[in-house]
Amino acid sequence: MKLSNLLAFNAVVALVFGIGFLLIPASVLAMYGAAPGPQINLTAQLFGSALIHVGLVAWLIRNVSDGLARRAIVTSGLAANLVGLVVSLIGTLGGVISSFGWSAIVIYVLLALGYAYFQFMSPRPS
Repeated sequence: MKLSNLLAFNAVVALVFGIGFLLIPASVLAMYGAAPGPQINLTAQLFGSALIHVGLVAWLIRNVSDGLARRAIVTSGLAANLVGLVVSLIGTLGGVISSFGWSAIVIYVLLALGYAYFQFMSPRPS
């Protein structure tokens, strides 16, 4: 696996969900079992804008060759996806999120495993 492929996958997922949360927050929230309203819709749109940021950064930096930059990308990607995984697990298992929350868990697991591979298993470029 190449880091550029992981970052491209991360970018596509983040951009798709980000655009969804930004443009149709009530519909996306309904899939997760959240009751839409002005405050939660605004929160979802702010979350969407953050996901768009993540997606664009991942896409634009996917071919970086600098070792220090790659390490920072991998470390932050691993940390963010582990935190997202824990929050999604708590929400889904606690019944706060509908069973659609398992899709978020699967995405966070895949991304966390990918970043963990590059953090701990992949040979370091010299």
